[in-house]
Amino acid sequence: MGKHTYRTLWLSDIHLGNRDCKVDYLLDFLSRYQADTLILVGDIVDLWSLKSRFHWPESHTRAVRLLLERADQGCRIIYIPGNHDEAIRKFIHFNLGHVELAHKYIHTSANGKRILALHGDEFDSMVCHSKLTSLLGDAGYDFLLFLNRWLNSYRRFTRQPYWSLASYLKSKVEKANLAIARFRHAAVTMAKHKDVDAIVCGHIHHPEITEQDGILYLNDGDWIENCTFLAEHHDGVIELIRWTEQAECLDSSTLFQVNPQITPLFDTEKQKEKVKQKEKVA
Repeated sequence: MGKHTYRTLWLSDIHLGNRDCKVDYLLDFLSRYQADTLILVGDIVDLWSLKSRFHWPESHTRAVRLLLERADQGCRIIYIPGNHDEAIRKFIHFNLGHVELAHKYIHTSANGKRILALHGDEFDSMVCHSKLTSLLGDAGYDFLLFLNRWLNSYRRFTRQPYWSLASYLKSKVEKANLAIARFRHAAVTMAKHKDVDAIVCGHIHHPEITEQDGILYLNDGDWIENCTFLAEHHDGVIELIRWTEQAECLDSSTLFQVNPQITPLFDTEKQKEKVKQKEKVA
């Protein structure tokens, strides 16, 4: 695969520092893309996991280095901390050079649509019945990742492509599907409240593109189970892409595609400046 060029990328739930991070696929992706803007939608570094069991191989350092290199090369990077890297939220108002920190971020698409990005842990109280339910869910999820890790070790040994057992089993559990639906509804409600056209979240490790109540709901997935990200092309098409042995488009939306009969939004430097002024932290 050669270089892939995008207008905007959204990635989240990389969980560097966690042994289940699919860092090899991530490194391959980071070495092959170019983008004008990269929005990191939380849980990039798994501080929770590092606190309980330190795991930081050299490959995780290389991933951080590649991200910083993209910033040095002119890629605009916005970092929205999640719950697993929430300690970074304390530094939101500090200048970190080429990486901008924000609680939420509104991006303007190629044809002027407003897309709100936030991690999604804000919706936990609407998804989980209680703290006990949440803790039991975490324990069960850890076990799923354990099974996923060993299954894919065997698949690599037998030269089979990556396959997420964890995602497959979650899709068969009624309560998991109910929690995902509640999360989606909470995100769409937030988008309406913020008066935006779309919302991007991570957090629940369930990649998806869905239009609901006139709002485009986008979840960029994760790099623990699914190895997925969202990409906006320069014509405004947004795709959900899985990056494992071979890049694969899982879904796409032409909702924000630029109409070729309309003058492009970025036709002049003056128009560029106007759009840039509208892009702000929500």
